[in-house]
Amino acid sequence: MILPRTSQQLFRFFEMMKQLLMLLGLVMLTHVSQAQNRDSLVQFSGVVVSGDSLSPVPFTSILIKGTNRGTITDFYGYFSIVAKKRDIIQFSCVGYKTSEYKIPDTLKNDRYSLIQILTSDTINLPVASIYPWPSIEDFKLAFMNLEIPDDDLERARKNLDQAEMCERMEATPMDGALNYKYQMNLYSSQLYYAGQAPPINLLNPLAWAKFIKAWRRGDFRRRKDK
Repeated sequence: MILPRTSQQLFRFFEMMKQLLMLLGLVMLTHVSQAQNRDSLVQFSGVVVSGDSLSPVPFTSILIKGTNRGTITDFYGYFSIVAKKRDIIQFSCVGYKTSEYKIPDTLKNDRYSLIQILTSDTINLPVASIYPWPSIEDFKLAFMNLEIPDDDLERARKNLDQAEMCERMEATPMDGALNYKYQMNLYSSQLYYAGQAPPINLLNPLAWAKFIKAWRRGDFRRRKDK
């Protein structure tokens, strides 16, 4: 090591040594602080359950007080978060009272587990009145024009009305049984008059009576829907 000879060089030398010592002290303090921070970190995990049934409370908000760091529990109430010793952990969930827990500073390892119990809380919501109409006048108008649906007795009366049944009977086509009966009647009539001329109903009084009754009923009128 070469020592300085002049006073100015000696002064600069001492200044450099002073800055070097300060830099070494700062580095040592940084290492010590980082080591202390690493020693204070804790893997904090556990389960949040309800106090009355000990069932898991899913989706509970977990926040480290004084910071913006936090997490939520899963469907089974489990959580895990990295925190520091002496941190205050807040547990909050809808329907339960907010609870806090302070991580002790006497831990000897970097892992800590907890079963946090939340107490049920009753929330009184204000009364909400819901109206389907904007004003009382609109309600009165809608109530007066309301069409009350028919009950079972009224529907039965309408379905058993004579005119209604006749209209449905005329509009209902023949099913398989009626078609079969009609075909069998034609076949029987052909066998009955086999080998001879069938009778002409032009002079049959019974046929004329049926024709007059059908004409009076209006069976031969042209319908409007055709």
